[in-house]
Amino acid sequence: MPDTKKKPPDENSMFGDKLPTTCTSSDSKPLNKPVHSVEDDSQPIKYGELIVLGYNGHLPNGDKGRRKSKYILYKRPKSNGVKPFKRHLVTCPQSSKAVQDSALHSVSYTLTRNKAIIVEYQSDDDTDMFQIGRSSENPIDYVVMDTIPGHIRCSSENNITQSTISRFACRIIVDRNPPYTARIIAAGFDAGKNIFLGEKAVKWYSGDEIDGLTTNGVFIMKPQGGFAASAQPGVWREVSVGGGVFPLRESRPSPLKSCQVITDEDNILSDGTLIDLCGATMLWRSALGLISAPSEHEFEDLVGEINAGRPQCPVGLNTLVLPTRGSLNLHDKQPYVYLNCGHVHGKHQWGVLDSESTRTCPLCLTVGPFVKLQMGCELSLYMDSEHPTFCFNPCGHVASEKTVKYWAYVAVPHGCHGFRAICPFCASPLLGNPGYVKLIFQDHAD
Repeated sequence: MPDTKKKPPDENSMFGDKLPTTCTSSDSKPLNKPVHSVEDDSQPIKYGELIVLGYNGHLPNGDKGRRKSKYILYKRPKSNGVKPFKRHLVTCPQSSKAVQDSALHSVSYTLTRNKAIIVEYQSDDDTDMFQIGRSSENPIDYVVMDTIPGHIRCSSENNITQSTISRFACRIIVDRNPPYTARIIAAGFDAGKNIFLGEKAVKWYSGDEIDGLTTNGVFIMKPQGGFAASAQPGVWREVSVGGGVFPLRESRPSPLKSCQVITDEDNILSDGTLIDLCGATMLWRSALGLISAPSEHEFEDLVGEINAGRPQCPVGLNTLVLPTRGSLNLHDKQPYVYLNCGHVHGKHQWGVLDSESTRTCPLCLTVGPFVKLQMGCELSLYMDSEHPTFCFNPCGHVASEKTVKYWAYVAVPHGCHGFRAICPFCASPLLGNPGYVKLIFQDHAD
């Protein structure tokens, strides 16, 4: 079980404990509303949180240390942000002072074997920096590993043997003063406070300006209309080491033909921005945006209203209970759904065909998958605070109509140049068109 005891953040690890959700242990008390953005010495200011898609509130083996399903960014007691200071053209970058001095942050752009441009960084008292990547070294605040979709997660042969996520994938810079603007930049500083872009890395140099892209890239997608019930998916872009925004390459490792910076877009993380690290996709929720997310109490009330109708299984005539906690063992009260029609039943043996998962619905005689309903528990993924009456196909995760429909139309990066829609609660690729179904309970048939 994850450690949900509240711990005061320290200067070196200001992401605090993961916010528990309605699907963690029964004694967990989630904090679904953000810390108010006021200067209060008793409680740090919350900037926002990052949610890794596919884990529904906790990692399969529990949240441990800096590797969690959700990461909370708090204002640090002392700033640790950095900003570009000056540039050098050097012939031996490895022996230069900027690279060897462990007190200096630097980015090295290798132009040829014996020629490089080094950008020195200096402290920025107005920003906090948070680094994300696969490495477990101290400079990384949030350790992110490749996400295995839920439908193959239990299979031992599907363990990740070679990750595509960079050890130092990206960094987030947050203004320490209101409105606490957060920006994402590709690549993170290593233990020596250096970033190296090799000779084959995508980069360009013009006058005093130099920039580049990491090997597999850092992609972002901002929703149109904000992260709300009316939101529509935006366009995926790539963020550079200098914080510029670019169109996607033909494939992630491919070079760009030219410097195609998009001048009318920026790297600011607006509420609901998706961040893809080539192996894991994260959702950014700002502290202000989380005010509109459903609280645990509100969510339990919504589920309770559905259960108050005492939905029944048309075959066994037993009362079904939609769970608010994924770990709750309901036995004969556990609801199942026919994914091709949406009729909700209890578990039964009527209409079993060739496989246990394929049945004939006794109400409409539609043949299709018959799966257990699972509650979408990560409330930060919800678009509104309406009743959970829709579920994803094929996993059966339940959420509100607007939430399910939004995520069904979000295509997240897959592989080097592919995209696909997934369930945000388990990362299983969606099947069929539209990839979801409306739940039809016996007492709510319409």
